[in-house]
Amino acid sequence: MKLFAKFFAVVVLLFATQAQAEVVAGRDYKLLNPGQPTSSGSKVEVLEFFFYGCSHCYHLHGPLSKWEEKLPKDVSLQMVPVIFRDSWEPMARTFYALESIGQREKLHNDLFEAWNVYNTDLSDAGKITDFVAKRGVDKSKFTAAYNSFSLQSKVARSNQMVQAFGIRGTPTIAVDGKYIITGLEPADTIRVLDEVIKIARKERQANKH
Repeated sequence: MKLFAKFFAVVVLLFATQAQAEVVAGRDYKLLNPGQPTSSGSKVEVLEFFFYGCSHCYHLHGPLSKWEEKLPKDVSLQMVPVIFRDSWEPMARTFYALESIGQREKLHNDLFEAWNVYNTDLSDAGKITDFVAKRGVDKSKFTAAYNSFSLQSKVARSNQMVQAFGIRGTPTIAVDGKYIITGLEPADTIRVLDEVIKIARKERQANKH
């Protein structure tokens, strides 16, 4: 009897594990209709729509960074700063300014912690410039990038993408312009992301034939 009970428990665990691994449209992710074009070429495109001051984005930041370290060669990860209100625009400009001068990775974590751990006031360009300068970023280069015309174009593009993808909250992850993942705990987000990438990969392979 005890042996049967153990066997039954193992079977239940196996089924539970399998059920957890399988992702379901409508429950774990949504299908975007219409789908959006990608800019990743032959790679599966992953977009993270985020805001530095979003606590949920902050909690996903660590797991997603670890996931990025093992990014498959056929997957592209891009981050898109969201501007839901005017007060969010300085952070979007900061993201693109740092990216353009090659300093984004250096300060990405610091910006998340400034908002979510230390409650740092980064509400305007002056305070932001002082913040990045204290962390070794060239003040004049950052200011030039922050105020450049090309950066304004990137901010406008970000706003267009938010509208096109129907983004209503952060963090939201879009895979290959078709699959939307949002509202999950960080561990579940990563699990579902891996499975949805497999779906997108198979779809790309099928479309080749």
